[in-house]
Amino acid sequence: MNAVEIPPIAPEALDLFSDSSRAAIQRLATSLASSNFPDLTPIPKTRLAAVLVLLYEENGKLRVLLTTRSKALRTHAGQTALPGGRVDETDKSLVETAFREAFEEVQLPLNCPDIHLIGLHEPFLSLHKLIVTPVFALLTRTELLGELKASEGEVSRIFSHPLEALLDPQLSQHEASLVAIGSDDWPYETSYYSTSDSAVAVLGNTFYRMHRFRTVASPIKGLTSDILIRTAEVAYDQPTVYERFAPGQIWGFEDVLKASSS
Repeated sequence: MNAVEIPPIAPEALDLFSDSSRAAIQRLATSLASSNFPDLTPIPKTRLAAVLVLLYEENGKLRVLLTTRSKALRTHAGQTALPGGRVDETDKSLVETAFREAFEEVQLPLNCPDIHLIGLHEPFLSLHKLIVTPVFALLTRTELLGELKASEGEVSRIFSHPLEALLDPQLSQHEASLVAIGSDDWPYETSYYSTSDSAVAVLGNTFYRMHRFRTVASPIKGLTSDILIRTAEVAYDQPTVYERFAPGQIWGFEDVLKASSS
């Protein structure tokens, strides 16, 4: 299962955004279009997954749609996630997987004229060796957000976060109703960001840096933070204000996959 051909975003859709957001979207689209997507056909579908990175603009700034997973789930219970999940046998593409899962989880309508596909990023490898492909899309009618509904048993909350705050966590200080410092959703003493390094057995005990971002709900961390940090780096053409990787950390899909197979 590989990437699909992505049509360019209609100019009239981009015209709805501020100059800065439009430039960020165009940088992201250009980068995704020029990247070499790996051949995933030899990999069993049971190891493949896709997530939807849905971007929209509010007050001139790009935001990303997120969910808090239900605490009743067997894996990653109560954690922040991008809508998405494993590939089904009936899915014809990773794009179909991402949108199908988003419909099932938050009732994001399928084949919606207000949602525009941007492209696919190379996959990320989860600690459970699941190969996760981010699928990027743009929402031009934000009224649709008010129509979303969390799937009972799967999602406990739907929320969003400013994309640029993944580069500079202090930018989230303008968010209304951030969770309380020291609460269950942010059990840290820092105001906006927390990090730690740990050895990962499946990657030959090399170190991995866990990034955590305070939000209005559950913290953004782990694979979700890795995907969104990379998204922000490309979209804004800026580095993070914090040190991105642990010393000796393996990065990039091919290198991570190779390390996990050795």
